[in-house]
Amino acid sequence: MDKIKELEKSLVANVEHPEFKAGDNVSVHYKIKEGNKERIQIFKGDVIQINSTGVNKTFTVRKISNGVGVERIFPYFSPNIAQVEVHKVGKVRRAKIFYIRELKGKASRIKEKIVK
Repeated sequence: MDKIKELEKSLVANVEHPEFKAGDNVSVHYKIKEGNKERIQIFKGDVIQINSTGVNKTFTVRKISNGVGVERIFPYFSPNIAQVEVHKVGKVRRAKIFYIRELKGKASRIKEKIVK
């Protein structure tokens, strides 16, 4: 049991992302391999949940693309994540904001928290 925890700590220590939570607007720079080429694709949207702890920690980002909602789940400690940028800090009351899926247009906006 202790060996597993030591391995998890070594994996967790290598990754540093800025602090973000549900409701924040982020862009995730994700490495994509196509054949022998590698490129970075940016996925920009709102974080709707952060799930689990430790090595299994994931976060879900939702964006609207051509009028269709697209969600993508990213492993927090993935070596394929090059960078995470936080653009806006959202003001929400819940840790998992799944209700945003049913909202459309201006109603789906998240208020921005003023950080001093």
